[in-house]
Amino acid sequence: SCLRARAHRIARITYLESPITVSLLSWWRRPFASSPAIMNAVHPAAPSDPIDFLVIGHVSLDRTPNGPRLGGTAAYAALTARALGLRPAIVTSAGRGADLSGLLDIPMVTVPSPASTAFENLYLDEGRVQLLLGRASGLTVEAIPEAWASAGIVHLGPIADEMEPGLIEHITSAQVLGVSAQGWLRAWDADGRVRPRSWEWLAGPLQKADAVVVSYEDLGRDEIAIEGLTNHCRLLVVTDGPRGARVHWNGDVRRVPAPQAASVDPTGAGDIFAAAFFARLRATRDPWEAARFAQVLASASVGRRGLDGIPTPADVSQAELQVVP
Repeated sequence: SCLRARAHRIARITYLESPITVSLLSWWRRPFASSPAIMNAVHPAAPSDPIDFLVIGHVSLDRTPNGPRLGGTAAYAALTARALGLRPAIVTSAGRGADLSGLLDIPMVTVPSPASTAFENLYLDEGRVQLLLGRASGLTVEAIPEAWASAGIVHLGPIADEMEPGLIEHITSAQVLGVSAQGWLRAWDADGRVRPRSWEWLAGPLQKADAVVVSYEDLGRDEIAIEGLTNHCRLLVVTDGPRGARVHWNGDVRRVPAPQAASVDPTGAGDIFAAAFFARLRATRDPWEAARFAQVLASASVGRRGLDGIPTPADVSQAELQVVP
């Protein structure tokens, strides 16, 4: 409707911290909670098919010099899970006509939307500049097939604040409930330029997750924010690109170095890390080993562009070689 479109436009041009924006976003999402249209899904398999890795979040159609490119945590995480021998599925939202052919063999529920989420990533000497170009419809618990909600691993992967953090409370049967929190830590201005958003409003929901992955970039490289977030997460991993990752667990902190790798395109490396970390954590129950494994795969991914960075069999074999000092 015109009113919904207008609310969407207002939300796009207002900082997320604004109470007005929060109110508008909540109102705008509400119709999807009770609308049967959300289950008019586009997926190659029935929601009753068995899965063991569910990722919830927007796919994105990113602007690149070579045209639109499929991305987003949902895409990278699902394809990484499949590369690790798991059976993934996706709950997402995208506009009509969005090219999701790169996910053709993955069961998917797609909430209808007038637009797709899209970013443009500019890598400069001072770091990444990210522009939000479009945003798909919000995701609610009603969009998740009941059979999928009990997958062994459930990965919440917001990229543009497309779901409420309270969704965490509805995931009660997963063996590992993992969160890539980046999309809840982003705000954007009238031009769509993304900037860090404070983390404090996430403190309650994140306590219920089994593991949380964020990047230094997500937190504005703020050590005080990292220390505060650590106190509200059972297990927190902070990634830092070629500098590796830091794992906070059970009162201990360990650094995991990144193998040296020539970087062609770092986009998606953090999503690959998170998916691999959650998968390995479920398999080993060892956060240190899970981080080492995930770091090897993430580092290998930056040498290829886009979804070509998804782990290959050779990458997985290399990551599984655990060196004991």
